[in-house]
Amino acid sequence: MSESLFIIKPDAVARGMVGEIIGRFERKGFALKKLKVLRLSQRQAEEFYMVHRQKPFFAELVEFITSGQV
Repeated sequence: MSESLFIIKPDAVARGMVGEIIGRFERKGFALKKLKVLRLSQRQAEEFYMVHRQKPFFAELVEFITSGQV
């Protein structure tokens, strides 16, 4: 059985959409195994998005994902 990682981005968390988004995944057949709320550090975000490091939007992407809880 495969596992998937879903990250609910800071803007959706701030807008109170977490429950609705999780519900959508569950309706598609995904089973929730673990739920964690955290705020990514600059370093964590840069490591996570390393594949995009050379792209022009990298700095904006890191800034956005570290702007609030995920």
